[in-house]
Amino acid sequence: MEWRDEGIILGTRRHGETSAVLEVMTRAHGRHLGLVRGGRSRKQQPVLQAGNRVELIWRARLDEHLGTFQAEPIELNAARLIDSAVAVYALQTLAAHLRLLPERDPHAGLYETLAILIEHLNDADAVGELVVRFELLVLDELGFGLDLTECAATGALEELSYVSPKSGRAVSRAAGEPWRDKLLPLPHFLQRGARQGADLKAIEDAFRLSSFFFAHHVYEPRGIEPPDARGGLLTALRKFHAARAISPGAISHGDTAA
Repeated sequence: MEWRDEGIILGTRRHGETSAVLEVMTRAHGRHLGLVRGGRSRKQQPVLQAGNRVELIWRARLDEHLGTFQAEPIELNAARLIDSAVAVYALQTLAAHLRLLPERDPHAGLYETLAILIEHLNDADAVGELVVRFELLVLDELGFGLDLTECAATGALEELSYVSPKSGRAVSRAAGEPWRDKLLPLPHFLQRGARQGADLKAIEDAFRLSSFFFAHHVYEPRGIEPPDARGGLLTALRKFHAARAISPGAISHGDTAA
């Protein structure tokens, strides 16, 4: 068995003295693992870093076997991201969400979105919004997507301000006001026709929104905990926004690694 594909590295783990098991998100073959012989060598280690985009050849005697990878670099993104705590935690969070999907299950849309996100992970201003949007895509791929297009109660398309925790559907400001304490806030940047970017409060509201549905539909039924990296990402984003508030304009892209 053999196939060739493009992939983005999610992580590696040691295998024996010289090799490594490589985990990648591929364009056509989903999240896939394979053994890289000599993967711990000085030559291979810079290539086999999370966030790098690589050209892959996978070989195995049978399809269900782990198989072996040959990986050649296309884009070495890791070196660009490593000094940013926001970028590192964001990449780890994205990888953790992809591990919720069945291995080898193709998700071409998520692959393309991941590739775009990695291009912008050193822009700390954009990371919170981008990660939340990716989380909503993952929920949709898992079969638990939210419907934020119209009000669940009235069908209204404007002033969508809340989300029902029961249905995962948007609710307008007028329809939801009497029950606002039981509804989840819908951040402005996720609302229909939004033009305004996401500030820290909107990002935190958005993370609480996606957290609720991940917990309800995924983490609790599977008996697993949310990824630690996600909490690290929120902390790093808060530090970034706090530093910028003290010195406006001093920080625009990237941040200091923790």
